[in-house]
Amino acid sequence: MAQIALVTGAASGLGNVIAARLHAAGYRVALTDHQEALARDAAARLDPSGATAMALKLDVRHKGDFEAALQAVIAQWGGVQVLVNNAAMTPTTPVMQITPEEFDAVLAVNLRGTFFGCQVLGAHMAAAGYGRIINLASLAGQNGGTASGAHYGASKGGILTLNKIFARELAGANVTVNAIAPGPMDLPSVRAAVPPERLEKIIDTVIPVKRLGNPEFVAKLVVQLAAPDADFATGATWDVNGGIFMR
Repeated sequence: MAQIALVTGAASGLGNVIAARLHAAGYRVALTDHQEALARDAAARLDPSGATAMALKLDVRHKGDFEAALQAVIAQWGGVQVLVNNAAMTPTTPVMQITPEEFDAVLAVNLRGTFFGCQVLGAHMAAAGYGRIINLASLAGQNGGTASGAHYGASKGGILTLNKIFARELAGANVTVNAIAPGPMDLPSVRAAVPPERLEKIIDTVIPVKRLGNPEFVAKLVVQLAAPDADFATGATWDVNGGIFMR
């Protein structure tokens, strides 16, 4: 029987690409998002019958939403073997202009949401004796870059720490926890947020390979890390940034 994956922030953007790639790889996929209507549309594109793709409303700021989503998947498919913590806010507000409210909002979605996902789904996987968790971090959490907001970078840096903590906590239960840290991806959201002339300058002067990243490659990496035989990789961060940050 096909394994089940739950992807947060799956209605659009990178999360949608990841959900589609997992589905193509044979997973049954729960596409979760706070925008339920968009999640339903995305799930219907993968499988109009609903047999292998379902949509669930999930606001990652609330632990109870994770618990409810997990129970909904258990009721229909029996459990969850793969979690992709992807949901995120990506504001670019200059650091001196970030309000307390905006700072808290970004940390609540990006960092607290990842924590709750690892906590709730991690406990479920540990009880079952198997699981794969993939956390979407970011280059911004590694290099202190200024292209994204300071609160976004801080939240993604926090994810890298949580990734190690949960990897160590769950290792004995055959649950792996890994992070992927993408650099600038060729996504509509990126092209909409950055003026064309600035984006071209970034590509020419900042990215050594002189192009934006391919979201499909990130999705393929998720599928690799989600596989049963990816059992010796845990607590790691997989850099996909075109050479901007090397270590």
